[in-house]
Amino acid sequence: MTHPPATASPLAARLLDALPQTQCTRCGYPDCAAYANAIATGEAAINQCPPGGAEGVQRLAALTGQSALPLNPEHGAEGPRHVAWIDEAWCIGCTLCIKACPVDCIVGANKRMHTVIEAQCTGCELCIPVCPVDCIALENVTGTRTGWDAWSPRQADEARGRYEFTSWRRRRDEAEHVKRLEKKAEEKLAHLPELTKGATGAELERKRAVVEAALARARARRQGGAG
Repeated sequence: MTHPPATASPLAARLLDALPQTQCTRCGYPDCAAYANAIATGEAAINQCPPGGAEGVQRLAALTGQSALPLNPEHGAEGPRHVAWIDEAWCIGCTLCIKACPVDCIVGANKRMHTVIEAQCTGCELCIPVCPVDCIALENVTGTRTGWDAWSPRQADEARGRYEFTSWRRRRDEAEHVKRLEKKAEEKLAHLPELTKGATGAELERKRAVVEAALARARARRQGGAG
């Protein structure tokens, strides 16, 4: 079961439920939840979601009481659903596509070829521009079916769950990484004389400043992530 962001209004929560959850960012917002919030506050129009297509606009119109609009071509066009496919012969294992995937459906490791779990791919296309060797292509998996004819509520709900879990896991991993950096900097600062092999005077103070700056950055990242 998925849940809207804690800060979402009741309308934003209903709008989020009506979106396809591809997390493609083509609407101009970082994810479907941000777009739903923007519609609810009047910041965004209801015709900025190409994956939802014309039917998606109709759903948003019904929820907001607005008149339906044609899709805004600045955000793309309605089309069939695609899934990403990686040419494993060209993949260099850089992991950039793994980091870009909002639903964590790309499997691989550093310097090992990657592959896409087709059943979990939302067709967001975010992996395409980050690939440095252009080894990712899109494959049409729904033929002439477009918008919500090419995507089901069940698939949307599953994609939303994967996105929310992936986002939570990445925030957790980042927080743990920052804590390790902070602890490492604190330990270095506490044992600076022995770690600097007898440095004194200006040289010791220079190295102290370097460690203190690293500690300040780690603390700033931790505090920023807590917000």
